Amino acid sequence: MDSLVKPAPECEAGTKIQISVVVPVFNEEGNIPVLVGRLMDALKGLSSSFEIIAINDGSHDRSLEELAVEARRSPALKVIDLRRNYGQTAAIMAGIDHASGEIIVMIDADLQNDPADIPALVAKLNEGYDVVSGWRKERKDAPIRRNLVSSIANRLISWISGVKLNDYGCTLKAYRRDVLQGMRLYGEMHRFIPIYASWMGAKIVEVPVQHYPRKFGRSKYGLERVIKVLLDLIVVKFIDRYFVKPIYVFGLFGFLSIFASFALIAWMFWLKFVDDVSMILTPLPVAVAMTFLVGVMSILMGLLAEMLVRTYFESQQRAAYSIRHLINFGLPL
Repeated sequence: MDSLVKPAPECEAGTKIQISVVVPVFNEEGNIPVLVGRLMDALKGLSSSFEIIAINDGSHDRSLEELAVEARRSPALKVIDLRRNYGQTAAIMAGIDHASGEIIVMIDADLQNDPADIPALVAKLNEGYDVVSGWRKERKDAPIRRNLVSSIANRLISWISGVKLNDYGCTLKAYRRDVLQGMRLYGEMHRFIPIYASWMGAKIVEVPVQHYPRKFGRSKYGLERVIKVLLDLIVVKFIDRYFVKPIYVFGLFGFLSIFASFALIAWMFWLKFVDDVSMILTPLPVAVAMTFLVGVMSILMGLLAEMLVRTYFESQQRAAYSIRHLINFGLPL
């Protein structure tokens, strides 16, 4: 199979971009100079035309200023400045929308992933894969609060989705451009891109990558993110199975509710004619039924709301982000 990346000693005017590196940035001013330097070193070693797209996701520190300084030094660094903090998924989506490369690589700006691993991911793509996912095999994070919780979440995601990966949370991934075309991401769904790709027939492989403790700044991830991820996973599974036939979900719930009502009626007759106990004297069944129904209805309403939100964005042809200005876009390399 022909390689996606062909030798290109220099990036001249009019040269087609072969590799786009998408980097979401939020309050990472201390990491940016080192990150850009390491990315440049790793990508220049590939002898391929490249661009680095850094998305400033409403940072409150000097991240934008640091990015602007680095962009003046190298036209290969392009900066997207979002108007406010839209979240990592929206920032990545902005990067994908503005990327020109045949290969799109994603990496965090916190320097916990090593840019030197990018050539290995690209080489794996050239073996015929569509998605190469990084695996932080020796992860340098809090053992219980981060690593254990992440391990449980990864197993759950693999079980529900049917796509077997050890590390969905690792942002360092490489994709063929055609795999991402037409894909729209919302919420925290950037980690589920391999799942979407797999459902469309993409060949996926996972490779171990380096992982380092954070040196500058602080992590933006907390335990509350696990709940968001699990809820997004429910949405992903729902869309895959029932987006064009939601009646299967609502209808099944309706039949179960009817069955439950007949069961309660049978129980009521049993209490009345066998145990001589009036149903109105036992409020517990009503309380259990009400709390259960309210919980299930809340989830179903959430799924319906997700469908409405997606319909709104797509019908209005609106993105889930808003850009203030761009740096270095449209300039020859």
